[in-house]
Amino acid sequence: MKAGIVIPQGLTGEYEGWEPERAWARSVQIAQQAERLGFESIWAYDHFHTMPEPKDQPTFESFVFLTALASRTTTVRLGQLVMCSAFRNPALAAKMLSTLDVVSSGRAELGIGAGWKRDEWEAYGYGFPSTSERLAILTDGLEVITRMLGPGRTTYVGRHAVARGAINEPAGLQRPRIPIMVGGNGPMVTWRLAARLADEVNLDGMMPEEVERALPVIASRCEEVGRAPGSLRVSANIWEEHVARPGSARVELLSKYRELGLARVQCLVRAAAFGDDALEAFAEDARAAGVELASP
Repeated sequence: MKAGIVIPQGLTGEYEGWEPERAWARSVQIAQQAERLGFESIWAYDHFHTMPEPKDQPTFESFVFLTALASRTTTVRLGQLVMCSAFRNPALAAKMLSTLDVVSSGRAELGIGAGWKRDEWEAYGYGFPSTSERLAILTDGLEVITRMLGPGRTTYVGRHAVARGAINEPAGLQRPRIPIMVGGNGPMVTWRLAARLADEVNLDGMMPEEVERALPVIASRCEEVGRAPGSLRVSANIWEEHVARPGSARVELLSKYRELGLARVQCLVRAAAFGDDALEAFAEDARAAGVELASP
């Protein structure tokens, strides 16, 4: 099992009172430290407002954030955890992702989901559709994006997304395509979408015992579409509150995820915003748990 680090971008209020330039400089330092420590990937949340409550504090937009970090790193993979499908026209999102893959020398990943944070949806003029509508938007968005990341021009006409002869050149450097990860905990729609269209499904905030119950259901979703279950990677976004304290409890938690056969976990180490020791301690605990980290 590998591990990725969610780079602080202001979402949890860690940059309250900071000047924007200082906050950005610290995010760069954390990304570079994560790379030096051997983490496989770095991630950004796709949110516009702080959480849990929206406050007038710095919060960096994910695509620009990751693209800029691509120029300051060399080996870590880069992705969103996860992009809200409704926030960007999906054909445009595919174009942006493909460009990120080129400028990062083939390190981009697409993480995508239905979205949930109502205050930012409404504040930015997206309304706030029902859960079923948001999942329908995700479905149409994935149909467009998967086509855009493949060869040739893209034509797709859905209720929530349309592309007519859309050209996406270059479609990225990775082959056969940029990896696609669908994020969410919904067994009826989200996991079926992942089984049909994605390379990975990401479980959000699930504890190991919940993941253990989910794995057979995810396997069955693959079998429904004639796919070998092992060909769909499973990962987990571990909430910061569950990994905040270093030591034996964190080692034990990471070990449980590894023993379940997950491909990777992603974690926000919020305290990394305030000093280098927090990420170093997390790397030490990850190694103790048997997590695969590259050699410095």
